[in-house]
Amino acid sequence: MHKTLQVGDKATRRRTFTETDVHQFADLSGDHNPVHLDAEFAAGTQFKARIVHGMLVGSLFTGILGEDLPGSGSIYMTQNLNFKAPVYLDQEVIATVEITNIREGKGIVSLTTNVTDNTGKVLVQGEAVLFVPWLKS
Repeated sequence: MHKTLQVGDKATRRRTFTETDVHQFADLSGDHNPVHLDAEFAAGTQFKARIVHGMLVGSLFTGILGEDLPGSGSIYMTQNLNFKAPVYLDQEVIATVEITNIREGKGIVSLTTNVTDNTGKVLVQGEAVLFVPWLKS
């Protein structure tokens, strides 16, 4: 049985990305940019320290959307991401999705997708559209 969805419904996950996470993502994605992996190199950048891959941070939405809201069986149609500020290794972040529109009878759900730090500063801002087959009538 699938849950009822409403505009304004939210789901949130917290995550801290570790050294291991960043190295595994670098290997999986093939992105070995030294700003993610080399502390000495990163110290000389505008970030002053190593940062987590933006797409690794963005991947938080996959878990929320596929497991929590809308949930199992939903399928990505689009996702856009605007990277507003860096995420550093061992920094706790909060990923939140919120339903902004439901196309009745079409099974299409639009959501805002945001990552913030513990102070509420927006680090990643975006929108997603998903096909939710169990909503289609």
